[in-house]
Amino acid sequence: MDYIRFYNSPMGEILLRSNGEALTGLYLRGQKYSGEYFSEKQEEKELPVFDRTSQWLDIYFAGREPDFTPPLCLKGTPFREEVWKILLRIPYGKTVTYGDIAREMAGKRGVGKMSAQAVGGAVGHNPVSLIVPCHRVVGADGSLTGYGGGIDKKVKLLTLEKADMSGLFVPRKGTAL
Repeated sequence: MDYIRFYNSPMGEILLRSNGEALTGLYLRGQKYSGEYFSEKQEEKELPVFDRTSQWLDIYFAGREPDFTPPLCLKGTPFREEVWKILLRIPYGKTVTYGDIAREMAGKRGVGKMSAQAVGGAVGHNPVSLIVPCHRVVGADGSLTGYGGGIDKKVKLLTLEKADMSGLFVPRKGTAL
């Protein structure tokens, strides 16, 4: 059984999902790929993990870095799960590139090279937005591409975190907008 609760944020409604113990999903309204993580059996319910996640979100949207992470249960392919663990280590207010993550993945796997596009696919399928900070990943040229919640929200999140936006830009066209 999946359990859900809604959180009203400055960026609109957020759907929280849990297996009863840990957070399994956090989706901004209209987020790309969010539908693939839902089951037929879900019920709206008050749970301690939702209370903890709401506390995290309250702190985050107040413009401060939360000093805890709610319990998470991230399920995906081994590759995706490995990428999501890297995302969890990106510091608040900082950005990394898809290529940076690809190089780290290649090093961990003992291979010479890893596809930044494959990393982008894993980043894009992150089921727990914000807490697993996929919005902190940018293109090698500084382009703000590939955020499932929308580029406008990616800009707002990075601005909220006071990230250095001087070398970043919204591309005029592209497939990852």
